[in-house]
Amino acid sequence: MDYLNIALPKGRLGEKVYGLFAAAGYGCPAMLEPNRKLIFENEAAGVRYFWAKPSDVAIYVERGAADIGVAGKDILLEYEPDVYELMDLGLGRCRMCVAGFRDFRDDPARTLRVATKFPNITRAYYAARSRQIDVIHLNGSIELAPIVGLSDVILDIVETGKTLLENGLAPLETVSSISARLIANKARSKFVGHRIDELCGRIAPLLEAEESQ
Repeated sequence: MDYLNIALPKGRLGEKVYGLFAAAGYGCPAMLEPNRKLIFENEAAGVRYFWAKPSDVAIYVERGAADIGVAGKDILLEYEPDVYELMDLGLGRCRMCVAGFRDFRDDPARTLRVATKFPNITRAYYAARSRQIDVIHLNGSIELAPIVGLSDVILDIVETGKTLLENGLAPLETVSSISARLIANKARSKFVGHRIDELCGRIAPLLEAEESQ
């Protein structure tokens, strides 16, 4: 059986995406059962799913282990994988923002210290503004950096802004809108392109219906 291999991100976003695919006729009920399986197949629908860490989905697709997958726009901007970006699924909407204390005023005469989990996005954003920066790459609670004086501002994903507010911070600039994107392996698209097109064709009206509600 020549399956269409699909990589989905673990977590709430992946479960929402799976719900969308299932509604489009690509269900695989075993995925939602409490088990530790890594790969799930639906021979009737001709699909094989596997869960992956969200930041790894694009790697599986780029390297051809998956024909298609779903990755956040933040991952695509940060790592720039060599994949086709097929569709904005409109799920997991949030913003990539520069944030800091509300009364922060940037002084162009000094290097701006920016703490972030996204060093490449940060460098590109400020390079486009010819702003000299010191990138501080962190993996934990980014909001802590300006509070303890490690950085002037942060660049991070903002969903509700509640965490910023509770720590005396606020969004200062919007860098990019973020949402889940359907991506495809470039080489595999030559062989299973018709199946990918069919899947996209089934998903599109579901997304339109969701938007109109």
